[in-house]
Amino acid sequence: MSSWLSQHGYALLRALRQLAAAPVASLLSIIVFSIVLSLPTGIFILLENLREVSGQATDMQQMTIMLDTAASQADVELINARLEKMPTIEGFQFISKEIALQELKQESGMVEVMHNLEQNPLPDAFVINLGHMSANEIEEIQAMVQTWPRVAHVLVDTDWARKLDAMLDVGRLVVIMLASLFGAALVIVIFNTIRLQILTRRDEIELSKLIGATDSYIRRPFLYFGALQGVAGAVLAWLLLYFAILKLNEALSELARLYATTFTLNYLSWRDSLILLLFSGALGWIGARWSVARHLSQIDHENSIS
Repeated sequence: MSSWLSQHGYALLRALRQLAAAPVASLLSIIVFSIVLSLPTGIFILLENLREVSGQATDMQQMTIMLDTAASQADVELINARLEKMPTIEGFQFISKEIALQELKQESGMVEVMHNLEQNPLPDAFVINLGHMSANEIEEIQAMVQTWPRVAHVLVDTDWARKLDAMLDVGRLVVIMLASLFGAALVIVIFNTIRLQILTRRDEIELSKLIGATDSYIRRPFLYFGALQGVAGAVLAWLLLYFAILKLNEALSELARLYATTFTLNYLSWRDSLILLLFSGALGWIGARWSVARHLSQIDHENSIS
């Protein structure tokens, strides 16, 4: 076990020395990694924030039952009793036509116009808190309530929830496609980087093989080199996006203040941040392994011919 750890420690140390030996080239590769990772990760952060907003909005879903203007107190009590027996709703509130008219006067500023009305044109209404319900459940309740006596209209909007869910599904697909395409591009970048490393150290590799070095021994520092570049690129991408979110939140706080509300963008969770690091490190490792396997077999083939 100690021998295995010492071998990997030596390979890691050699990979760090390779990074330090060519700081400009290493930094450029890391910057390429970070830029390529930033786009799909940034879209993922945006989708996660939209999903949170969507979840908050669905928790606040409401249905409004508007009664016929000729509804009596007995009709109101009957509907009230039926709503109390519905366990799926979180609660409801009755708003009489008188209270609705008074609130309309206060909010619209049309007091003089309302005073000239001969009768109250507004109906009695029940406002139901639906909580976190699916669109299908809401539509079932809407269809049932619509059949109740003296119910004129049932107002609820579920189309926006369906549209937003569909947009989020498309967005997740876009993130997966971008991550796949950019991941392949990063593997190719590491492949070429390792290829240059092997070409510059070809004589050393051939000499190591002559004195009995195994392919695993030769390959291991290059694998660490690729994985380290991937992890460093992920760290830089994390920092870039973190400061971008900070600046956006500053602008959003000013915008939210104008609308008398609060809204901030959340950043990656610790779990998502760890996934980003592992994903980027794995891309570097895959690109390095592909490159080393190809070029070592090529060197072996050329040496066997000669």
